[in-house]
Formats: sequence, C-alpha cells, structure tokens
Amino acid sequence: MCGICGFTGEIIDREAVLKSMTDKITHRGPDSSGAFQTDDISMGFRRLSIIDVSSTGDQPIFNEDKTLVLTFNGEIYNYQKLRAELIEKGHVFTTQTDSEVLLHGFEEWHEDLLNRLRGMFTFAIWNTQDKSLFIARDFFGIKPLHYTTVNGHFVYGSEIKSILEFPGFEKRLDYDTLNNYLSFQYAVPPKTFFEGVFCLLPAHYLWLRDGKVTTTRYWEPRFDPDESLSEEEAIDRIEKVFEESVECHKISDVEVGCFLSSGVDSSYVATYFPGQKTFTVGFDFGEKYNEIDWAESLSKEIGVEHHKKLITSEEFWGNIKKVQYHMDQPLADPSCIALFFVSKLASEYVKVVLSGEGADELFGGYTVYNEPDVFRNYHKLPQWLRTFLRRVVQKVPWHFVGQGFLTRGELPTNESFIGNAKMFGYEDKLRLLKDPSIATRPQTLTKPYYDRVKDLDDVTRMQYLDINLWMVGDILLKADRMSMANSLELRVPFLDKEVFRVASAIPKSLRLKNKTTKYAMRQAALRHLPARTAEKEKLGFPVPTRVWLRDERYYQIVKDAFSSDLAKQFFHTEELLRYLDDHFKGRRDYSRRIWTVFVFLLWYQVYFEGAGHEEGDMPNFAD
Repeated sequence: MCGICGFTGEIIDREAVLKSMTDKITHRGPDSSGAFQTDDISMGFRRLSIIDVSSTGDQPIFNEDKTLVLTFNGEIYNYQKLRAELIEKGHVFTTQTDSEVLLHGFEEWHEDLLNRLRGMFTFAIWNTQDKSLFIARDFFGIKPLHYTTVNGHFVYGSEIKSILEFPGFEKRLDYDTLNNYLSFQYAVPPKTFFEGVFCLLPAHYLWLRDGKVTTTRYWEPRFDPDESLSEEEAIDRIEKVFEESVECHKISDVEVGCFLSSGVDSSYVATYFPGQKTFTVGFDFGEKYNEIDWAESLSKEIGVEHHKKLITSEEFWGNIKKVQYHMDQPLADPSCIALFFVSKLASEYVKVVLSGEGADELFGGYTVYNEPDVFRNYHKLPQWLRTFLRRVVQKVPWHFVGQGFLTRGELPTNESFIGNAKMFGYEDKLRLLKDPSIATRPQTLTKPYYDRVKDLDDVTRMQYLDINLWMVGDILLKADRMSMANSLELRVPFLDKEVFRVASAIPKSLRLKNKTTKYAMRQAALRHLPARTAEKEKLGFPVPTRVWLRDERYYQIVKDAFSSDLAKQFFHTEELLRYLDDHFKGRRDYSRRIWTVFVFLLWYQVYFEGAGHEEGDMPNFAD
C-alpha cells in the first residue's frame, strides 16, 4: 500500500514542493519514497512494502523505452496471470511487482486494461512523448484520489492534505459540501470540503491532455437478480466465490491478519485464517459497545491468535482531532475512531489486514433494507394523510412507540432513504444554518442514482444508492484513512468484482428473508461458523456517543463548542444548544445530530485555525 501525489508544470523549488507534498503522506508508505520530475510533471510516491519487498518494488517505474512513468497505490490480485499474458506478448519485466503489470498492461491495452484488473487501486501514468496524464480509480473506490487545478497546474494526491502543500492553493470552505454533510454525515463525492478540490469517483479514469481534464466511467455495479436461482444454488455460489476472493486477498510477502467483530462479515473472513492473528477493540459500556468476548471466543474456536484493546473514554476523546486530521474531511461516523484504534493495534503485529466492508451493501445487510416491506401496507394510505400524521407526531414533546414508524413511513423509499445516515433534513437545515440559502433537499443528490435503477425493487435500489454514495463517502473513506494513518494495508475481499457478479444475481427474496438481512450470505457463512455468529444481528463498530453526551464532562466540552464564535459563523447556536440540552436531559436522542456538528467544528479548528491534532489533544473551545 502506498501514497501518490504530483503536479504538472514548472514552479520555483519544485523539488522542495514535491518533497513537502510527499512527506505529508509518509504514513501511507514509511518504507521508502520516490520521485520523477521534469519541466512538465512532478510525481511523488511513498511505499509500504507488501509484495516484492526488495528495493526493486520502488516507484516510480518505467516501461522498456521509458516513455511511460507510473506511480501506484493498491494491490492487483490477478497480476501474476496478467504478467504471464504480457510476457507472451513480448513485454520485458524487471521486477516481480504488481505495479509493473499496470505499466505494461496500459502500454498493451490502454483504458481496456482496467476491466481486466482484479484488485484495489489508484494509479497515475505519465506519457513523456505526448505529455498526457492518465489516472484511474478502482471499481468500488477502495483507494482514494483527489485533484484540483491551481494557477494552471493540475495537482493530485491520495490525500487532500498533500494537495494543500502546493504553493498558491487557496484554502476555502465549500459551503455546498457543508450543506450536504449536514444531511449525509460525510462529504458527498465528487465534491469535497475544500472548494475546487474533487475526488475521482469509483470506477472512473481521468485524462489530462493539453490542460483539459476529462473523466469517464469504465464500470458500473449494476444488479441483475436471477429469480430462477434456488436457495441452495445461491449459497453454493457465494461460498465458492468468497473463498476464492479471500485466497486472492491473502497474497502477500508479509503476514496478513484480520479485523474481527462479533458479526458475520469479519467472522466469515476470519475462518480462512487458521494460525494467524485477529484484532478487536471495544468500550467498557456493556455488551452493546464491547464485542471483545464474542471475538475472543470465536478466535479460540477457529484456531487464531486474538489481540484486543479496551478503549477508554479519555483515549477516545483525546484522539478525535487526530482522527479528523487523518480523515482530511469531517466524518460524523464515530466508528472511524474505533477503526483508528483497531488499526493501531493491528499495526503492532502485521502490515496487512482483511476486513468485512462491503458485505452489507452487496448482500443486503442493513436493517433499514426491511423498511420497504414494513411500510408496504402503510403506503397504501393517501400521501396527504401520511404527511398529516408525521407532522402531528413530530410536535409531541415525548417519544412513544410507533413514532418512528409514522415519521419514516410518510414518504416513498426514493424520498425517505438517502443512505444509512440521515442527519438533518431540509427544514432542519433552514432553522440551523446561519445562511439558509445554501440549504438544499438531500434528495436532489440521490435522485439520479434512483433514476438509474428505477425498474428494480426498492431494496435493490437502496443497495445501489449505498454502493455509490454511503460506501464511498463513509465506509471506504474511513477504512482507507484509519488504516493508512497507522501504516497498515486494509483489504476487503467482499468488494471484489467476482463477488459482486455473484451478489448482483441473488434475488431480493434471498437477500432478505423473514426480516433476516444478508440471508443467503449468512447461510454460506453458517457452513463455516457457529450459528450464534452467523445469525447475529449487525452492530458494526458501536460507539457510546449518546452515553458520553449525557455525561457532565463531555456535555460541557460540546456546549463550549456550540457556544463558540466559530459555531456562530455557521449556525444559529441557540438551535444547537437546544439539541444538546434536550439530549442531555433525556428528552430526545439527538446524539447523532450533535456529533455531526461537533465533528465539523473540530475539523475546522484543525484545518482552518491550526489547532493541535496530536494524540491526547482534547477538544477545547473554551474562551
């Protein structure tokens, strides 16, 4: 795993600028660095040695006549097969790396190379003859790439913090992204919180030719359910393709470990790791927030060495700013901090881990996917009546059973579901934002995705939306940033082209059955796991934020933030304090909304006000 960055054109002290950009992402590759510079381009590289760990794996690398130059972040799992094919076609290799396969593959097949690959990647190839730059990102967006233009220079990097080092870049907040973040809890791609900086979308490639940037989608995760597929056939196919994917993802010249929670996804992965190491973290707030005992028990059953860590409240709060620094952009998913700690734990033992990201999106694992069936009869009522009932229950000053049903069931799926996180709606943002003119309905962003799959059932449409938005903006972003912050490569065997090919054909009736999510996948896992694990309800990385926000100490920290001059720049602080006090006094659970705003303010402190972000730096907004 590595980090890449670069820029086009000639500038003063270009060597020092490239070094500064590359140094900012040293955590992505502490083993070595490399650079290629001419009057036309500067390309930087940081390396974490995984395959061909000798110096022959260093980058940048060149083709035979040195007309093409490559830097690459990721892993290509079918590189040996492609290498053999390219050698037959006459290409001469000088290393054993998967990187060189990309270079010769692009030379041979151009853009068509991408659909031949199996893996996770972003890579940049510079053509020294026609002065063009080609950049590509993997199918699901496992590996990141950001870019911008500064005074005619094209600037790119694996992380935005690298781009910020480029001279002349003016750091400005993108208010449209703030608006979207308040609804989705993440920066909705391709825009970022930095005005003018974009992320290259998954399954896209970019050409820079004669100063003009064009992007093209080369693959799309389309579902095509096969209703003739029997339950046994579906389970057999899942088991076979997943076993093959895990074996591919275990290819490495260094030891590979595995994250492990109590859930079925990571547990299924871990069953392929006899004799190796698993890693789990938890919080000391009861079983709901601590899966260590479950993971430890399973590790003993499947014969792996288990490592664990109990995260203290002090450790969690003392690393929020550090985590947001590494995230580049505010992410209001508190599990990213838990992921930071489990990555830190694993990095003490291994360089590579496997994890279970993607299973829920591909196989239908989120509980919310049951809602289309739950609301089917309710949606037969007239829309005006459902709207009236929602408005009535929202005015009730206390919570009662059925309130959530009447609130969530008002609208059809394509209006009510914007992803697994739905923080502030349009009306909420009008009341909250100091400048309400920036507020928009979040459905304006989700509509194009729903429209692309309008002929499919609601559950499949929800999955498609989550693969394109939630998984990219939240799940995979935190997985990459938190693992790389600890110089750890994280691999995700569920997010494999061949696994998706099988998942895309599973009929909805076998994805959700009798309210059991991921039904067919769970049945495949049951062949390898005890039933108590294969059938366990999903928890994810549960974090006790709602508990902390009812603790006087942490309540006061957030209150200082919500009362600060910084908060007054963006929000009506009386509205923020209303959320905070209602939660603190137990009237409503507003923990997720509170956390969303709090994280943004912390991130802004770090990136725009120069606040410290080292380990132990507690949030501080007191005057």
